[in-house]
Amino acid sequence: MKSRASSGFTLLEVLVALALVAGVLTSSVVVFNRHLSLVVRDREETSAMLLCRAKLEEPGFLTSLKADGSFAPEYPDMTWKREELPSNYPGLRRFTLTVSWQQGRRNLTLVTYDRK
Repeated sequence: MKSRASSGFTLLEVLVALALVAGVLTSSVVVFNRHLSLVVRDREETSAMLLCRAKLEEPGFLTSLKADGSFAPEYPDMTWKREELPSNYPGLRRFTLTVSWQQGRRNLTLVTYDRK
């Protein structure tokens, strides 16, 4: 006759082990998905920052009559809008450049000053 110790795992032990494995796998998937969404958000913000800086550095951009546009065809979802606002500093003009994406739900704004 076999002893109880060598007869194998009980059903309760197997169920507890399966519950632990399921918990660990679920947690891992949730954490992985969260990090993927952070990577996508950071990539979009980095692209917006680089596009905004490149637009501000274009020759004649601040004096151009065009005050809005898009970055199509490379970035069809991203649009830009330039505004001239009053400056607290005499002799300077204040400009904001806002880049928007995800149909305007997300945006990034940079501010620069230029001589009058």
